Amino acid sequence: MGVPIWWERQNPRTILQPGTAPGQCWAFKGSEACVVIKLSNPVFINNVTLEHIAKNLSPDKSVSSAPRAFEVLGLESVEDANPVHLGNFTYDTDNFKNPVQTFEINQMSTRKSFAYVELKILSNYGHPVYTCLYRFRVHGSLQ
Repeated sequence: MGVPIWWERQNPRTILQPGTAPGQCWAFKGSEACVVIKLSNPVFINNVTLEHIAKNLSPDKSVSSAPRAFEVLGLESVEDANPVHLGNFTYDTDNFKNPVQTFEINQMSTRKSFAYVELKILSNYGHPVYTCLYRFRVHGSLQ
């Protein structure tokens, strides 16, 4: 009858799962949020990947809810008082060919492994109500 009887609620765990259909994201209120991710093992982090849908897949051809500026921190524990700054980055919504964007971590000064990663979304591309994060990945090595 065109009336939904069930709404799927997405939580931060959504950013760890594959899937990039429109709306299959963690939508949070405003343009700032953070999430701490426990890695399966302590990892020497080389890169992180952030993903959003491409403009041409968006129902209204707008991706103003995409994250813009974000920061990545390495932590030894959930309540690490001294997280290590791994970088500040900008997701590029004008990159039509690649909505899956990988960013290099410059960890030369602190060559250590981390059990946790904190992702801080600092801004979006102008949506006044919410920001959508589709997927976040951490790449590195165990040694």
